[in-house]
Amino acid sequence: MNAHSLPIRKRVPDGDGSVQVHMDPTLKIGNAKVFAVYGKGGIGKSTTSSNLSVAFSKLGKRVLQIGCDPKHDSTFTLTKRLVPTVIDALEGVGFHSEELRVEDFVCEGYNGVMCVEAGGPPAGTGCGGYVVGQTVKLLKEHHLLEDTDVVIFDVLGDVVCGGFAAPLQHADRALIVTANDFDSIFAMNRIVAAIKSKSKNYNVRLGGVIANRSAKTDEIDRFNAATGLQRVAHFQDLDVVRRSRLKKSTLFEMDDSPELQMVLAEYMQLAEKLWQGIDEVDASPMKDRDLFEFLGFD
Repeated sequence: MNAHSLPIRKRVPDGDGSVQVHMDPTLKIGNAKVFAVYGKGGIGKSTTSSNLSVAFSKLGKRVLQIGCDPKHDSTFTLTKRLVPTVIDALEGVGFHSEELRVEDFVCEGYNGVMCVEAGGPPAGTGCGGYVVGQTVKLLKEHHLLEDTDVVIFDVLGDVVCGGFAAPLQHADRALIVTANDFDSIFAMNRIVAAIKSKSKNYNVRLGGVIANRSAKTDEIDRFNAATGLQRVAHFQDLDVVRRSRLKKSTLFEMDDSPELQMVLAEYMQLAEKLWQGIDEVDASPMKDRDLFEFLGFD
């Protein structure tokens, strides 16, 4: 078969040829700056998202944080409790969304940050992408996005399937939280590939890497240099972060200390940088086997 006789590949809608949930192309958030935070499970995405939300609010921005993990614990340091999820609220009214009130699924957290937990279907059933879509739909129906400046999606760790890639439909920039270790960087590489794939159909672009729980960033920086990524913030593994989680508080509510001032300054600098706008990153993820060889430790 010569080149002229090769079949022409047609562009197919997002989700075709896979187990991905189909996204509603008409469901748009609006004028807010939208960020989706990804990373390996347990890497500190919720801590990062919540404190970043507060940092934006300290800049005078109206902020909405949407937790996309069925554990629904993204916003507990902001609200001091596990708030009802969108799925809980919908079940309570027999999935008749027109019967819901704003207070049924939106809670105000520290410094005015508005908090929503999407929740998820029972284990082994349904798709998280549907839940994210219903959450955005509800927010739009109740006009909660019209006066919002910043939306932060805190996304379930380690999952880059169509369902939990759903926030990428709405985000302007995707941020990846990682540590300076093999497993975190390996997960980051897979997430980079997922975001790059979604960027073919949506406006989302990679914004950069947030180094977390790491004294050093040498392996992260080496990986970034090889793939075209950039580091936009570095949060060390400080005890004040651990204590803030135990106190169910954001870092901005903790007792003052030199190490606290250091981390708060980094959050404020990151919020300012993101608000001003960061250029997209054109990164090229590695093949799994190439990355395995690349990440060589002593």
